[in-house]
Formats: sequence, structure tokens, C-alpha cells
Amino acid sequence: MKRRGFIALAGGTVGWTASGHAQAMPVIGYLGSETQERYASRLEAFRKGLEGAGYVEGRNVAIEYKWAEGQYSRLPALAKELVDRKVTVIVAAGGAEVALAAKAATTTIPIVFEMGGDPVALGVVGSLSRPGGNLTGVSSLSVEVSRKRLEFMRELRPTSAKFAVAINLASPTSGAQLKNLQGAAEALGVELVVLTASTESEFAGMFAAVRESGAGGLVFSSDPYFAYRSPQLAALAVRHAVPAMTQSRDFPLAGGLMSYGGDFSQSHRQAGTYAGRILKGEKPAELPVQRVTRVELFINLKAAANLGITFPPSLLGSADRVIE
Repeated sequence: MKRRGFIALAGGTVGWTASGHAQAMPVIGYLGSETQERYASRLEAFRKGLEGAGYVEGRNVAIEYKWAEGQYSRLPALAKELVDRKVTVIVAAGGAEVALAAKAATTTIPIVFEMGGDPVALGVVGSLSRPGGNLTGVSSLSVEVSRKRLEFMRELRPTSAKFAVAINLASPTSGAQLKNLQGAAEALGVELVVLTASTESEFAGMFAAVRESGAGGLVFSSDPYFAYRSPQLAALAVRHAVPAMTQSRDFPLAGGLMSYGGDFSQSHRQAGTYAGRILKGEKPAELPVQRVTRVELFINLKAAANLGITFPPSLLGSADRVIE
């Protein structure tokens, strides 16, 4: 299958300042919106990036984790705890809400963020090439390609005149994504049914509403809350027989129909690399924000067969992975 995209890495090699042998082990404060279990694959990628920069957890760097367990409102207090702990660097991974909480907590401790939205538009940094201040990080295209999911769903179900979209209003990017999806719906000449969910208890009702509305499928906006609950969403999609598409490959791998979004393994690995470079003495203000432009399309043919759907050759030919 074809693979598309690449990682746009700005800047060249910069001299690193080695830490003195007498210095205490540096501490990374890792701020996450979910639980350590839900972050497992992301943490694996982060640690690989950190190791590539010369740091191994428990050997020459310590990591203190703070988890919001899906409650975005807890992030500011958790970020403050890391600041009070006087960690060497804060890694704010997994979305704009994490980055914004870390930014509000300190203007002095270096911060490395990882998100799917535009950090300039969200006010995280002033510039991608010269972020300034104490923040830098990695951004993927997951939020920007949300409209493409609707286009893929329409290509898969060309006779449907109505599609549902799932929005998490607690996300800082929800407004921009909804506007993007509405623009795509107008261009495609289809009606959009907007469904909102910010808690797990709302998921089942959302899938039931798709069936009741007669929508041809359900497209999820890019949001960490949805991405980290891919197995649950996939099970509901199967139970309610709803063709659905999310940002995360975890969804079709768990039995859902398809996904399209940024490669989280690349973005989290690069966040680990940046954390290591800062530990070695580089300044976040001088490290350009990395844009991971690679996007991936995953398709699950078993899920399609259960739904009575046949994928057109054009979609199959564009997939990065087809799950048989």
C-alpha cells in the first residue's frame, strides 16, 4: 500500500552542552490528559526519542508523571504541582489542552508540547520557526485533516445525503474543527448532524442518534478524549452497526471501520528527542516547532464486511494499512 507524507524537521544540528557528572539526575515532569495505561503506546514512542537523545529513564533521567484521567479541568493544578516540584523540563503531551495548562503554569521552566492542532492559532507559541519564550514542541496534522475524514466517508457512501460528526466541546479546537467540517459538508452538498460528547456516558447515545437520524456514517473530530477511547468507540460502532471514522489508528485496529490522522508515534518520538536536547542545554526559544506532516489512512475490511460495505479501489489504493 502507498504511504504518504514525511516529517518536516526544521533547523540543523546545534551544539549540545553536556551535563556535568556531579550534577543531580534531571527530572522530566510529564503531564498527560489521561492515564498511563491509555498513554502506553505514546510513552513508548516518547522514550525512544528520549533514548535517541542520550537519556534513559531511571539511568540518567527521572520522569515524574501527572495524569488528569480524562478530566481536562485537573490539568492546571497538575501542571502547578510539576512547577512546584521544580522539574528540569515539562513535557505536555497529548493535545492543546495539556500545552495550554503547562504554559499557564510557568514562564521559566522549559516546556515541550505535543499536539494535533496549530500551536500558533491556539496561542501556545507566537511562531513556528522562532517560538520564543519557554515553549517548543511538535504539532501534527490531525486537527487540520478533520474535514478529509468527511470527504472519505462520502466517497465510501456516495448515495448518503446526511452524515453525523462527533464534537467534544471541552476541546480548545472544537470550534475551529466544527467550522472546518461544516465547510466540507457544504462543498460536498450533504447535511451535517452535529453530535456532542465530552464524557463516556454520552457515547452510546451518540451512536444511537446516528441510526435514528438516518446518517450514512459518523465522523469524529480530532480530540485526544476520543482517540484514547478507541476500543470503546469501536465496540459501540460494531454494536450499533454504524460506519465510523476517527483520527487514531487504534480505532480500526480495535475493530472500527477506518481512521485518518497524524502519526502519533512520530510526534511523540520527536517530543522525546526535544526533551533530551533541552536537557543537554539547548533553549526551547531556539528550537523551531516541528511539524509532523505524515498522515495515515487505516481501513478495516472485516468491519466493512460486517456493515455490508465495499471499499472503492481508490480508497483502498490510498490506504497506509488495510486490516484483513
